[in-house]
Amino acid sequence: MSASQPTVPATALLMSYETEKDVPLVVDLDGTLVRSDLMWEAIFLALKANPLNAGRLFVWLLRGKAGFKARLADTVMPDMASLPYDDVLVQWLGEQRALGRTIILATAAQERFAQRIAHRLGLFHEVCATTESANLGPHAKRRELVRRYGQKGYDYVADSNKDIPVWLDCRRAFSTTRRPVALPDGRHTEVVGGTRQRWIGPLVRSMRPRQWVKNLLVFVPMLAAHAIDAVTALQAVAAFAAFSLCASAAYLFNDALDAPHDRQHATKRHRPIAAGHLPLPVAVSAGAVLMMGAGVLCTLLDAWFFVALAIYLLATFAYSLWLKRLMIVDIVVLAILYSLRVLGGAAATDIPPSIWLMSFSFFAFLSLALLKRHSELARLQASDGSASHGRGYEAADASAVGTMGVNSAFLSTLVLMLYLNSENVLKLYQRPLLLIGIVPVLVFWFGRLWLLSYRGRMLEDPVLFVTRDTTSLAVLVLCAGIAVAASL
Repeated sequence: MSASQPTVPATALLMSYETEKDVPLVVDLDGTLVRSDLMWEAIFLALKANPLNAGRLFVWLLRGKAGFKARLADTVMPDMASLPYDDVLVQWLGEQRALGRTIILATAAQERFAQRIAHRLGLFHEVCATTESANLGPHAKRRELVRRYGQKGYDYVADSNKDIPVWLDCRRAFSTTRRPVALPDGRHTEVVGGTRQRWIGPLVRSMRPRQWVKNLLVFVPMLAAHAIDAVTALQAVAAFAAFSLCASAAYLFNDALDAPHDRQHATKRHRPIAAGHLPLPVAVSAGAVLMMGAGVLCTLLDAWFFVALAIYLLATFAYSLWLKRLMIVDIVVLAILYSLRVLGGAAATDIPPSIWLMSFSFFAFLSLALLKRHSELARLQASDGSASHGRGYEAADASAVGTMGVNSAFLSTLVLMLYLNSENVLKLYQRPLLLIGIVPVLVFWFGRLWLLSYRGRMLEDPVLFVTRDTTSLAVLVLCAGIAVAASL
C-alpha cells in the first residue's frame, strides 16, 4: 500500500476478516479509541478540583510514570460517558466482535481508567494497561503483546508514530491517522476510524483571535488624552499584541479546564479541545509559547505594563480555576479584566489614567459582564434548565442579574455626564458642549442591548455581538464623530 492510498472501507475489512477470527485485534486507547489523552484529562481535572494539586503533580512525578498515573487515578476519575470517542472506530470494533474476533484494549493509560472505558463500551475481552508498578509504554506494550500472542500474532490499531514498535511486530497494522503511516519494514498502515483533522486549524480556533477586538481597549487612554503620535501608537500596538497573546493562552488553558463541562453543552461541545480535535499537550505547549511571546513584548514597555499584564493573567487563571464558579464574584472579575486592559494601555503609553475614565470603564464593563451572564440565564430559562453548569447561578437569577446590569449601564452614563463638567474636558475639547450628544446615544445603545437580552436574542458574547451588529457599529461611529467635532 502506498502512502496515497485511501482509507480502507469497513465493509472490505469485514470481508477480509471472515476467515481470520483467531487473530486478536488489539486497540490503543489515547488518541485512538478516544480522541484525547486520559492522563492529561486527569491532570486538568485535578487542577480544577484543587489548584494546589499543581504542586502535588510535581511530587507525584518523582514516583515515575506508573506511580504518577496511579496517584492521578486515586485523585480524579474522568467522566467516561462524555469523552470524545471515535464513533466510527467503535462501530467497526463492534462489527469485528460480532464476527467472533477477540478484541483487546492495550493502553498506556492507567488500568482503572481503561477498565472503566472497557466496562462502558462492552467491546473488549481483555484489558492490558498501566498498573501501579509498570507503565505500558510502546516498547513495554510490544513485549507484552508478543509474549501473549507471538510475533505477527495480533493486529494492532493505533494513532501515531510512537506506536511504530508495536506495529512492527503485529501482523496487520491499522491507524486512525489522516493518511497511512510508513513503517520501517516497508509496510504502510491501513486507515480506519473517523476522519482526523490537522491540529493547526483547531489551535487557531481555540486561540480565539476574534476575541482580540477586546484588547483594542489599550488604545483608549491614548485617544482619551489626545496623545496621538507615532511613538505612543507603537507602544499601544505592542500592548495590544501582548494582551492578545496572553488572552489566547488563557483561552487555551480555560478550554482545557472546562472540557468536561463543555462536552455537556449544546454548542461548546464542538470546541476543539472538548471535541478531541486539539490534543491537550499541544494546547498546553502553545499556551506556554504565547505567554513567553507576551513576556518578550513586556521588555519593550514600561515596567508598570508588566505589572498590569501579570495581574490580568493571574486574574484570568484564577477566574478559570475557581472564581467563575462564585456568584457575582465572576461578574466583578470580568469587569476588572476589561478595566485592566485600559490600565495596561495607560501604563504602556505612560499616560496617567483618569479617575473619570476608570470609573466609566468599570461600570460600562460591569454592565456588559452582567449582560453576558443574563443572556446565558435567559437561554437556560428557555430550555427549561434550572442551573448553569460550572456556574453559581440558577435560571431564576436572570431577573436580578438583569436589574443589576441595567443599573450599571446607566451609572456609567451618569459618570460620563459628570465628567463632561470637569476641568479635563475644558482642556481637551474646543467645543465641550457637543459632547453631551454622546449621552442619549449611549442610553439608546445600552437600552437596546438589554432589551435584546431580555428577548433572548443576545446569543453570543456582547462584545463580539457589538462588532457584528450594524446598529452598534453605527453608535460607535456616531460617538467618535461627536468627540472629533468637539475637539476641533
